Amino acid sequence: MQLRADTALRERAARVIPNGMYGHQATHLLPPGFPQFFSSAHGARIRDADGNSYIDLMCAYGPNLFGYADPEIDAAYIGQLRLGDTMTGPSPLMVELAERLTARIGHADWVIFCKNGTDATTMALEVARATTGRRKVLTAYGAYHGSAPWCTPVKAGTLPEDRAHLPHFLYNDIASLEAAVAEAGTDLAAIVASPFRHDAFFDQEEPTADYARAVRALADRAGALLIVDDVRAGFRVARDCSWSKLGVAPDLSSWGKCIANGHPISFLAGSDSARKGAEAIYATGSFWFSAAPMAAALATLDRIENSYYLERLNDLGNRLRRGLDTSAARHGFSLKQTGPVQMPQILHAEDPDFARGFAFAEEMLARGIYLHPWHNMFLNAAMTETDIDQVIAAADDAFPALRERLSTLAPHPGVVALMSSVAG
Repeated sequence: MQLRADTALRERAARVIPNGMYGHQATHLLPPGFPQFFSSAHGARIRDADGNSYIDLMCAYGPNLFGYADPEIDAAYIGQLRLGDTMTGPSPLMVELAERLTARIGHADWVIFCKNGTDATTMALEVARATTGRRKVLTAYGAYHGSAPWCTPVKAGTLPEDRAHLPHFLYNDIASLEAAVAEAGTDLAAIVASPFRHDAFFDQEEPTADYARAVRALADRAGALLIVDDVRAGFRVARDCSWSKLGVAPDLSSWGKCIANGHPISFLAGSDSARKGAEAIYATGSFWFSAAPMAAALATLDRIENSYYLERLNDLGNRLRRGLDTSAARHGFSLKQTGPVQMPQILHAEDPDFARGFAFAEEMLARGIYLHPWHNMFLNAAMTETDIDQVIAAADDAFPALRERLSTLAPHPGVVALMSSVAG
């Protein structure tokens, strides 16, 4: 597979974009030979700038829930775009979408719309502090909540003051959480909880019911708010806030990714217990009132409420997990597949430096499958059993090729550097 157009674009990008690319798509974080630029996407597939097509197990890092270029959702977006998108004020769709979301999300009495997950998580901290008049916000070690100075995993360009009053605890560890709450004392404003542990480079971990209830009880006892960061998992593991499956309702939840099937919108949802705090802060953005993404979100909500997409994702995820485990065992490998099956994390056993994971991802790419060597992945409802079986068949062919490469594998320097930076 040759990437002539992609290579030319990288050379041009290197002259006008820092490092040629930034964020989670930074060139040094992907396996060698992975395409950086894509020309089109439809359903479960993406096509790179050189015309190569792949089944995409990243789903744009989460925004793609019902398939790329879904005709109904995109028609809603385009129809509103022709009427008006970013105007001097919002369209009536803003009120309709807020009504629909507060009816759909059990704990929500209000929402504030924004554009990115980082917008929503950062507002959650501001609302919690405005509500309580306190400073300290607890987050789990290693948890990702966005790229603002208070939460970015890479600390270059930030100050220690940016992370002041943000003590940590161990996810799913009640004793660690209790100790952090005790240390924060009467200055505790909020506890931030991920819907499940989805830290990069690590096995994913579902929350226990006891842990979730303890987070809620400790927040209540301290007079603090509970925030669930549902940006990554919202509407992908439940039709409500993800912790609704555990019978635990937060005071605030942040949402993004797939709520408009790839169109740019996110939101912060809150209960009346945090309404005064939400009314006190100042939060805005030039494109936060844009109407076309709200139309797409309404069409996406229609599908969420009136289809069996969630059950389908679960079935497809189980099919993929079983098939990959069987294929790996057949060829003498062992995979660590963790997290919700519709958001798979696929790591290799005995692979501390991700050399196997990178090589396997390269072999899968050569067979028409785009997967990630260290980040959790996503399934979408446009995928079919045939797509999943194609992924499994590609793996069955890739494992022997990986076996032949084992003696020559080396750690990927970019990932080693990022892991060191995150750990630091």
